[in-house]
Amino acid sequence: MNQQPVVHPLHPVVLLLTAGFVIPELMFALGGTGFVGGPEASGWRLAAIQDYGFYGQIIDDGLERGIWTLDRLKRFLTYPFVHLSLTQALFAGVFVLALGKSVSDAFGGIPAFLVFFVSSIVGALAFGLAFDDPSPLVGGYPGAYGLIGAFTYLVAAQLAARGEPQVRAFMLIGFLLGIQLLFALLFGSNNTWIADAVGFAAGFLLSGIVRPGGWAGILARIRRN
Repeated sequence: MNQQPVVHPLHPVVLLLTAGFVIPELMFALGGTGFVGGPEASGWRLAAIQDYGFYGQIIDDGLERGIWTLDRLKRFLTYPFVHLSLTQALFAGVFVLALGKSVSDAFGGIPAFLVFFVSSIVGALAFGLAFDDPSPLVGGYPGAYGLIGAFTYLVAAQLAARGEPQVRAFMLIGFLLGIQLLFALLFGSNNTWIADAVGFAAGFLLSGIVRPGGWAGILARIRRN
């Protein structure tokens, strides 16, 4: 008799996203040793931030002067995989592994993939539109917060099915935003918080569409109205 595994394996999409965090960090670490890439390899992280990070000026140039080059557009998709430090990459990777597994188990791999990238894109748009900040937006946090939003949607649906207050589903995001506020008070803040917050909102709202039967349910409601 075949037994069901106690722990479900990670979906390939989650592993792929995590690999996108790990591989650049391995390259930066090897470059920092001086054994690969030559002397210039020590600057690989800074070069990657400049070449693949997202800058708010991209939005200004696009809206005001119509400059939408491929190099600029690609940054909406590449900035989540470049981090300021190994620590930042590790924390983002842990969120994606844990929450990506929950979301992919419930919705499927492609919906989890869409939640991560749509949240990243919308978070970058919010960052560029809200602030005139010359600092780059990098790291997987907006996408990870999108997965937190999807996870919150799942918990809220479960609580609603049991007749329990859905506000409890927002305890995780409340805790994380509280930690961000504490760190901002202690060490100073930057403007990337808006990308995280909007990423969370995008992930939460998108879950109503990408969940199994979500789009069909929306179309059915539209036809009834």
